[in-house]
Amino acid sequence: MYARLIGEAIAQRAAGPLLFLRRSVDVGLNEAVEVEGADGAVRLGRIAALDEDTVTIELLDETAGLALAGTRVRFLGEALHFPVGPGLLGRVFNGVGKPLDGGPPLAARQSYRVDGLPIKPSARAAPCEFLETGFTAIDLMNSLVRGQKLPLFSGGGLPHDRIAVDIACNARLPGRAGADAADARDFAVCFAGIGIPHDSAAFFRNEMEKSGALARTVLFLNLASDSSAQRLLTPRYALTAAEYLAFTEGKHVLVILTDLTNYCEALREVSASRGEVPSRKGYPGYMYSDLATLYERAGRIHGRPGSVTQMPILTMPNDDITHPIPDLTGYITEGQIVLDPELHRRNIYPPIRLLPSLSRLMKDGTGKGLTHADHPALAAQLYASYSQAQQTRLLASVVGDDGLSATDRKFLAFGDGFEQDVVHQGTAARTLEESMAAGWAALRGLPASELHRLSDQQIRAHCVPG
Repeated sequence: MYARLIGEAIAQRAAGPLLFLRRSVDVGLNEAVEVEGADGAVRLGRIAALDEDTVTIELLDETAGLALAGTRVRFLGEALHFPVGPGLLGRVFNGVGKPLDGGPPLAARQSYRVDGLPIKPSARAAPCEFLETGFTAIDLMNSLVRGQKLPLFSGGGLPHDRIAVDIACNARLPGRAGADAADARDFAVCFAGIGIPHDSAAFFRNEMEKSGALARTVLFLNLASDSSAQRLLTPRYALTAAEYLAFTEGKHVLVILTDLTNYCEALREVSASRGEVPSRKGYPGYMYSDLATLYERAGRIHGRPGSVTQMPILTMPNDDITHPIPDLTGYITEGQIVLDPELHRRNIYPPIRLLPSLSRLMKDGTGKGLTHADHPALAAQLYASYSQAQQTRLLASVVGDDGLSATDRKFLAFGDGFEQDVVHQGTAARTLEESMAAGWAALRGLPASELHRLSDQQIRAHCVPG
């Protein structure tokens, strides 16, 4: 798997998942190493930092029982790679690509660098074409486009794990019901759980097995008990698998990464272990560029049929959208889906807060020839009407319902009905056609004179009762 041995050294100091040794060979950043302890066990690692005198090694395996005495580090002269091949789908791996499903080692045809290969800007194709998730609040209102990176911002106690699994199970190419043969041939999911507890890992795996979605999924599970250095590589292994499936096998791949907050916490922990100067809230100053190395691996390539689409999920510390993690993520990605604690308390699922949510590339994946000719206008009208309903709720809290006009009361009723009948859908997935039907039904309670984003023809066809 790796290049020939180019040298070895003896460990001098350890700090958490890091080993420090005197530099004695010519090596480079991110090169793979093998750490052999006195017990004979061989652990995988990579070079995380180096200067003229010292090399810092990140250990990716369990460090329990590893003593400095008798520990030797072998430099392999090559970056970490992940062996990939046709048998990738349906497999379950740990955070560094080792099988957890009891199956045999992957019969690899190729070995890809886990840090990815840069795509030339001139070779990048613009994201386009719709990718259905099964959620009305996303498909109808904030459509996901193949090649896009659209994060989901969650908070403590919100059901982002359930949403992640439902998207993984229900996502499909439009017009293809269920996991039929064509869908299995052209669509795949790479799902990475980062720093998750054992019960979440079991939940992800059991739900995908039960639904049958595991057959088209590559599942990576990095547990909270695993090394923090391993946590930094889990999304990279998942994205490496996605790049192989997309650009070698020609599939449209949806990558779900949860939870990126755990990734950033591991980045802060490892940075502190190296003695680096912290930046905002203790995170390293290079966190922006580090996150970009993950997010920018989404996209399409001219002349190749596949695509890599990302839905990273992160929990906002203290529900603060200005925290460095969601703040930097918002700069790099193309929109955001925001979950709402208030909707969750009212048992609305998925509890997506629509007004701050946005898909900047929605226009490139919807409309005539892509989804439905009326889709963009319907979404725009629903956004405008729901915004008006929210303003009316604020007015009603001041003057009371008796102080509202008849039209205002209709907007109040629309807001409640929209949340209960359009946003809320329980555990049942909806097709885009079903989502649009629910949207049209919600608008029928409003006067036609208030539907400014629709044409007269659309109003007569869909919004006039009878």
